[in-house]
Amino acid sequence: MAALGPAAMPLSFLIPVAALAAQPAVTGPLPALTLEQETAVRCASAFAIVAAEQAKGGPSVANWPGLGARGREFFVRTGARLMDDTGASRPAVSALFARSADDLRAGGQLAARLEGLRQPCLALLDLTVPAG
Repeated sequence: MAALGPAAMPLSFLIPVAALAAQPAVTGPLPALTLEQETAVRCASAFAIVAAEQAKGGPSVANWPGLGARGREFFVRTGARLMDDTGASRPAVSALFARSADDLRAGGQLAARLEGLRQPCLALLDLTVPAG
């Protein structure tokens, strides 16, 4: 876990801690992403943060639907698709998610950023992992 830093903590419910600790550090640049891939990473990171807050009963995410299983499935599909499309390793994809989570938290504007992502990311979730 130390290789990803504290920002990866909300993602830990999706990636077993032992698996993170066992992964080698990412060497070299992270893969360049298309706008679609970057959006999926950002939404997956937002879903992980929201799901972690929901698990804690955080009132700042009360307007989000429950994201447990569907958010986790979106996260997994996004990671797998990134590895397939870019040839990135699992540690590189984990680093992309961690960087995105760091960006969402930067400057103390997390609640506002999450609210701005709510509608477009939920629409993407519906397209990727239909309810029911």
